[in-house]
Amino acid sequence: MATFEEARSAILGRVAALGSEVVPALDAVGRVVAADVVSWRDQPAWDNSAMDGYAVRAADTAHLSELRLAGYIPAGTSETQAVAPGTAAKILTGAPMPAGADAVVPVEEAEEREGRVVLQRPVVAGAHVRHKGEDVRAGEPLLRAGMVTGPAELAALAGHGLLSVRVVRRPRVAILSTGDELLEPGEPLSHGKIWNSNAIALAGAVKLLGGVPSVLEIARDEREPMRRLISEGLRADVLLTSAGVSMGDRDLVRGVLEELGVEQVFWKVEMKPGHPTAFAMHGRTPVFSLPGNPVSAMVAFEQLVRPALLKMMGHRKVLRPVTKAVLQHEVRRKPGRVQFLRVRLERLPDGTLAAGSAGRQDTWYLTTSLHSDGLAIIPADQGAIPRGAVVDVEVTRPGFELL
Repeated sequence: MATFEEARSAILGRVAALGSEVVPALDAVGRVVAADVVSWRDQPAWDNSAMDGYAVRAADTAHLSELRLAGYIPAGTSETQAVAPGTAAKILTGAPMPAGADAVVPVEEAEEREGRVVLQRPVVAGAHVRHKGEDVRAGEPLLRAGMVTGPAELAALAGHGLLSVRVVRRPRVAILSTGDELLEPGEPLSHGKIWNSNAIALAGAVKLLGGVPSVLEIARDEREPMRRLISEGLRADVLLTSAGVSMGDRDLVRGVLEELGVEQVFWKVEMKPGHPTAFAMHGRTPVFSLPGNPVSAMVAFEQLVRPALLKMMGHRKVLRPVTKAVLQHEVRRKPGRVQFLRVRLERLPDGTLAAGSAGRQDTWYLTTSLHSDGLAIIPADQGAIPRGAVVDVEVTRPGFELL
């Protein structure tokens, strides 16, 4: 049996980033850049105006309060007339600076009168001018490997005329639910049967991370059908199974994996929920055997599978940040396992984060997860926790950390 820390360390020590592929820029959102993208040109490509206003010679404004208006330069023009001493050219934001001009007087700081521009105050050279190469120089990295692609990265690519980018490949994750009691959602329900909720939940968790889930048909508690489906799942980048990893007569998953040459790394983790989780490797393919209980399966996924998938997708930060919260209820427990409590979070008027129970913590209470904003982490060596104690919390509900 592995401690929680040993289990996560063993997993992360055995998985690595997948290969890369070139995808259209928009398809790269949320994915990790696999190789440096080098700027092939200066950005901006030429000196241009940062404001609507008047292109001037800064030296003229030191002793002249009026300049003759001698030109108009809209954005997008390719030809400009030089600004002679004592003159100014009306210029729009983004338009190239004309020869001779070295500053821009904003339109709100000047007034046009009968072909002349009346200035309120002098300007210094370079005022309101975006200089060539000021943002990035040709030959410098535009995007670096390891960056996660978002709107700013897309803008940088588009600003250089680039339509695609090389990113780390998304893992293909096969998901296999096991058990004679399972029915596919939508099938007629009969006594003793339950609908398979694990497959859709795990597929959703994989998709939310950016992976590509593939749900296999339900594996019944018979060796040959299970062997066939596990063999199919092993052709993916990752195999997730749920149920069949405990010690019952029909818990066949670990035995079938062994028959197929899958090397078990650990079985059972000192964590609650998620205790019967197993982890194995088939060559470079990680195999996670999660408990059949839906809450246990999702907590095990969150704590053990999620970091592995993120690492395989090239992410460098694979663990959720931990914040501090004041516990709003007493926790009665015996030490021995790391425990993850589903909690509701509230930001108090003084800014303190409060964590209260989201409901019954028994793992058959799925509705508690619906009301949960995060997981309070109770270390293995701690016993009962009094109300008012400060605990570590991982925020799991998207958007709550922004409140």
